[in-house]
Amino acid sequence: MADTEVEDKDGEAAPKSKRKLFIIVGAVVGVLLIGGGTWFMFFRGHGAEETHKVEVVKPVFIDVPEMTINLAGMPGERIQYLRVKVVLEVKDEKAVEQIKPTMPRVTDIFQTYLRELRSSDISGSAGLFRLKEEMLRRVNLAVAPGVVNVVLFKEVVIQ
Repeated sequence: MADTEVEDKDGEAAPKSKRKLFIIVGAVVGVLLIGGGTWFMFFRGHGAEETHKVEVVKPVFIDVPEMTINLAGMPGERIQYLRVKVVLEVKDEKAVEQIKPTMPRVTDIFQTYLRELRSSDISGSAGLFRLKEEMLRRVNLAVAPGVVNVVLFKEVVIQ
């Protein structure tokens, strides 16, 4: 008879050794489940992601001619001028080909809008942000069905 096993009257192993066996088997199964779950969550399918290539589309920029506009003011006030250099960001070269023929219309819309402004309308970063958003809205109306993504300022000077 082995020292670790104790037999009872019927010749069967004591419940202590069965309990140990269940604990050991349960621990092994638990470790396997945790390891499999970890593999499933973190490592499954990483090789498949590398086979897909993502095409990165770089935006294209269109320069708008520099504009110098006299700002609206109250009678008797000193006349102030605004000089603006603007760049339009579009999706691709195809959009550039759609927008280039409408550039005189874009310049006209910008100048007409900018002449209505006062210097207080474009003071501070909030004023420039509103100006940029309004110019974007107006340029998209002018170049439809083309789309301009962003209006960017290269230079804004108020004199």
